[in-house]
Amino acid sequence: MKQHLSSTEETEQFGAQLWQLLPPKCLVFLHGDLGAGKTTLVRGFLRAAGFSGAVKSPTYTLVEEYALADRQVFHFDLYRVADPEELEWIGIRDYFDQDAVCFIEWPDMGKGFLPEPDVVITLIPEDNGRSLELKMIKNSL
Repeated sequence: MKQHLSSTEETEQFGAQLWQLLPPKCLVFLHGDLGAGKTTLVRGFLRAAGFSGAVKSPTYTLVEEYALADRQVFHFDLYRVADPEELEWIGIRDYFDQDAVCFIEWPDMGKGFLPEPDVVITLIPEDNGRSLELKMIKNSL
């Protein structure tokens, strides 16, 4: 599925739609350059879930955790990972074992240590917004 998003608000709205579509346990890879809208999309997802706090990119913390009323959400940013083996050191498999939605920005940085995603979303900035491509990888959704 491809879609054009002409504003930050539309990117958040798409994230809100994902709240209704994704199951409580799901792995989502987010591809896109810096500033493409990956964290904005996650913010929309969390807002739809009723989270009203700050939603920031986990670029420096590696993971942000959100305990919601009926779901757990983990938002990873692997941009600063120098070696995929670092993911073992932080216990990334423990996150995936939980009933949680896991969003992973820069998943290529974890190649070899990440399982196959359920969903892949690619955001590409364009002159007047961004294009979004969503691919369902696993048929269980």
